[in-house]
Amino acid sequence: MKILHTSDWHLGRTLYGKKRYEEFAAFLHWLTDTINQHQVDVLLVAGDVFDTGTPSNRAQELYYRFLRNVGKSSCRHVVITAGNHDSPSFLNAPKDLLRTLNIHVIGATSGSPEEEVLLLSSQTGTPELVVCAVPYLRDRDIRLAEAGESIADKESKLLDGIRSHYALVGELAEQQRNANHPDLPIVATGHLFTAGGQTIDGDGVRELYIGSLAHVGASVFPACIDYLALGHLHVPQKVGGSETRRYSGSPLPMGFGESRQRKTVCLVEFRGRAASVLPLDVPIFQALEQIRGNLIAIETRLAELVAAHSQAWLEIIYTGEEVISNLREHLESLLAGTSMEILRIKNNRVTDCGLQPTNEGESLDDLDVTDVFKRCLSVHAVPEAQWPDLLHTYQEVLHSLHEDVPVEPSGKGQG
Repeated sequence: MKILHTSDWHLGRTLYGKKRYEEFAAFLHWLTDTINQHQVDVLLVAGDVFDTGTPSNRAQELYYRFLRNVGKSSCRHVVITAGNHDSPSFLNAPKDLLRTLNIHVIGATSGSPEEEVLLLSSQTGTPELVVCAVPYLRDRDIRLAEAGESIADKESKLLDGIRSHYALVGELAEQQRNANHPDLPIVATGHLFTAGGQTIDGDGVRELYIGSLAHVGASVFPACIDYLALGHLHVPQKVGGSETRRYSGSPLPMGFGESRQRKTVCLVEFRGRAASVLPLDVPIFQALEQIRGNLIAIETRLAELVAAHSQAWLEIIYTGEEVISNLREHLESLLAGTSMEILRIKNNRVTDCGLQPTNEGESLDDLDVTDVFKRCLSVHAVPEAQWPDLLHTYQEVLHSLHEDVPVEPSGKGQG
């Protein structure tokens, strides 16, 4: 019995406005090939199939084409549970049709927990796996709000609700095991943030619950679970150091902060109830690179990438002291004729002025536009040698703005 655990596809996600459909298509093609190569029996997708609850037509096309292709593969069952980004009703809409293809979709928890407990059988009808297909548990699904509750009360109820839900589906799964075979493995899914989980700045991972319940303890999961397939965190990692309780992580970097991160899916092989886990590296389908430093450091790294014929998408964070007004134009010129593209430039020298009055009672009304600009230069410690050129450029901008100001019918100019 071989299981492939993946999550957090975020189909349809863009990166600073750049569409990524080719990357998603390449990943899903690779995933199909991987299923065939390793003769995977069951595919588990632990939430966040789509990036939004209203995915584009193209994102939906990628999803359904993949499911069609998996139906032609060695994979006998697909189990898909919703994440916090997914629309439960959207995922559930075709579930009855998909079930005829052995594709099991759980968009949300219901009043019947047994619907989340799936007994999967071999081609000969022999039970071979129990899956507790638990989707993202929304607050309203597991907690009854009451007037006058404190934050501590809400947290306690949420934690009790999560623990009770897993305990209930775990008990139902054990009943299935006892009714069939004592070595029947139990696998559970989840889409939540466990205590100690690792994240990356800019990965878009949201806090899912109020207060400390953003990070639930690993103790909420019952001991009967032989493998726990989690989603929501984009960094591949174990839960509490356990080999059999894992986040597979997102297969694509969701932001530049993840650009150097190893991306994986988890291949789980059962012999009886004993699971062995092999993380499989996902190829890089579109290189991302974050470059940080002063102008010389940035130019040096860009020259290295050009020499290597890189096709990376770039995020550049300028941290130098010198004010460079045409930074984007300059950097774009260095990449002319290459396949690289700058998606974002963050210029740390272009920020709010943060002006403070120098005299008591002083306000902006007491200063003219040139005085304000000079204060900005001073606040940000711009070297005085650069002031004349910057002031000249500033005056040219002001002049061009005033030239475009319309004239009043009376003949008076605008102030």
